[in-house]
Amino acid sequence: MPPAVGIGAGNTQHSEVVRLGGTRGEEDLVLVRPKQFPHSEATARASGADDILGRARVVDSVAEALAGCGFVAATTSRDRDQNFRIADVRDAAERIVSEARRAPAAVLFGAERTGLTNDDLEAAHVLIRIPANEAYLSLNLAMAVQLVAYELFRARGAKVVPLPTDAPLATPEDMDRLYVHLAEVMEEVDFRDRTQSGTNLMARIRRFLQRAELDQNEVNILRGLLTAMQNRRRRAGSADHDT
Repeated sequence: MPPAVGIGAGNTQHSEVVRLGGTRGEEDLVLVRPKQFPHSEATARASGADDILGRARVVDSVAEALAGCGFVAATTSRDRDQNFRIADVRDAAERIVSEARRAPAAVLFGAERTGLTNDDLEAAHVLIRIPANEAYLSLNLAMAVQLVAYELFRARGAKVVPLPTDAPLATPEDMDRLYVHLAEVMEEVDFRDRTQSGTNLMARIRRFLQRAELDQNEVNILRGLLTAMQNRRRRAGSADHDT
């Protein structure tokens, strides 16, 4: 079972650790020396993640929070020693999800005001960087957690599934009838291809309408519009003839 991901932000004075994975995909939020926990505001903001917040553990040190973990990633915007491996948040999320399948993996977030110390980073295998404006590299804790959570969610295969439309796509026969009808109206209004070869206009119209992936209702709407234009021209022509 792929690792489940659940992250909640507490009002931490020091740091927090989100542990992911294991073979059962458990979720685990660990708070290191929080200023206050439980906290009514944190509970109110959990918004559907009350179960994760309710299971959160409070510990006295980062080492205790990371006990039993395999892969550890830490978030920081600061320039660190060159010996640290740096990873974009999206790449890091893929690695975290992969590693969590064989042993619990962790994401370490620093305190809102001070971030992570060098000692906190000793157990980290990689430092996560979130691309940001160079003038505003530092994100608050809630934003950092939200962005990392989103990338972990994506790394686990989450995708936007387009909702199916009620009407089926127009068939090739439907589209051919539309193009014939359109060509008739273009001829009637003297809308002609002005290129040298005189053969490009309809081909281009076909291409952009094919890219639109029209359904049958949309083709009917367009053909109804073309018919209305033809009828209006015929009535106008008849009136001119009568006068």
